[in-house]
Amino acid sequence: MRVLILGAGGHGRAVCEAARDAGFTVLGFLDGRAPLPDMLGLPVLGPESAYGGSALLIALGDTTARLAAAARLGCALPVLLHPSAIRARSADIAEGAVVMPRVVLGAQARIGRLALINTGAIVEHDVVVEEGAHVAPGAILCGGVRIGAGAMVGAGAVIAPNVTVGAGAVIGAGAAVIADVAPGSCIGGVPARLLL
Repeated sequence: MRVLILGAGGHGRAVCEAARDAGFTVLGFLDGRAPLPDMLGLPVLGPESAYGGSALLIALGDTTARLAAAARLGCALPVLLHPSAIRARSADIAEGAVVMPRVVLGAQARIGRLALINTGAIVEHDVVVEEGAHVAPGAILCGGVRIGAGAMVGAGAVIAPNVTVGAGAVIGAGAAVIADVAPGSCIGGVPARLLL
C-alpha cells in the first residue's frame, strides 16, 4: 500500500521505518513546518494542504493533535502493525492504529482507532485501549485493563489487572498503577499517586 506520513519529527521517522518494515511504500511526509530537508531519503512534500488523497499514517505523538488531524483530513487510515509484533489471533486493531516493533497484543485485546502502542509495550488479554490513547515504550498493561480515549501511559509504567484509566489521564513514566485513575488526572510514582 502507498502511504504518506503526517508528521516529520522523531515519531514520524519511527513510523516511516516501521511502515517500510511492514511492506508499505512511503511516498513522503507532510508537515506544517515545511519546507524541510528530505527525511530518510523521502521528501517533505509540504503542509497538510499538500495532501492529495493517499492513505495516511498519522505520526503525531500528541493524542489530541492526532485525532484532530484525522477529523480535518477525513482520509483512509490504514493499520500499521510492525512485523515483529506478537498479535494473538483474537486481538483487534481499529483503523489508523499504530503498533510498533516488539509489541505484544494478548488474547482479545482491543486497540482503538488512532491509538499508538509504542515499542516493546505489552498489552495483555482482554485489555481495551480506546481511541487516540498512547501506550509508551515498555509499558505493561496487565489483563483486563481499560485505557480511556486520549489517555497517555508513560514509558515503563505498569498497570495492575482490571484497572481503568480514565479518558485524557496521564500516567507518569515508571509508575505502578494499582487503582482506577480518574479522567483527566495525572499520576506517577510507586505506588502511583495523584500529581495534578
